[in-house]
Amino acid sequence: MPDIVAGVIKFQNEVFPEKKALFEGLDRGQSPTVLFITCSDSRIAPGLITQTDPGELFICRNAGNIVPPHSHYTGGVTASIEYAVAVLNVTDIVICGHSRCGAMVGAMDLESTKALPHVHEWLGYARAAVQITQEKGKDLSEEDQVNMLVHENVLLQIQHLKTHPYVATYLAMGRVKLHGWVYNIKTGAVDAYNEQENAFQSLETRYAKELAALLAKEDSCKNTHT
Repeated sequence: MPDIVAGVIKFQNEVFPEKKALFEGLDRGQSPTVLFITCSDSRIAPGLITQTDPGELFICRNAGNIVPPHSHYTGGVTASIEYAVAVLNVTDIVICGHSRCGAMVGAMDLESTKALPHVHEWLGYARAAVQITQEKGKDLSEEDQVNMLVHENVLLQIQHLKTHPYVATYLAMGRVKLHGWVYNIKTGAVDAYNEQENAFQSLETRYAKELAALLAKEDSCKNTHT
């Protein structure tokens, strides 16, 4: 714990002064454009991975980056999604899984989680992804099956996301887009799902058009100021 306290003090003395204007603006409210749903795993740092400042991502974390299908039961994930879409008006929702996910290892062997009743029930929301993996990847090694499950789980949670009323409504109106990502802890690579190709691709390939447009915009701004 002392190292955490020391880190906070360093933030207060060194980092905060450099970004004082940013935090003064954030004190007046937030306007993130992206809801980022990812795993609680301590190895995942959304702000670091995306190189974003505070205020840019509305982050929802839980074991296995799971989105329960919409129901009358009120939970933290459901409430966060509703608030992000209906109140904050985010334009994009990312579900980001990751390599070596312990939650997915547990989902593959639910019997091993029976001593953890809440974990056991929670991982049941990945059951369909497990079944798909067991059928499609039955000849794969255990490690490769878990990797496949990480990807299939992201796709399943996107389907669950579509059952949430505000998400469904805003999708129909073209006001929000859904993204499926998988982050590789060892390499830093991020793969993104391309719905047209029905496949995960490198981030650069999946968003080639968007990146080109951003680069053109940045070049235009540079030319305007020279």
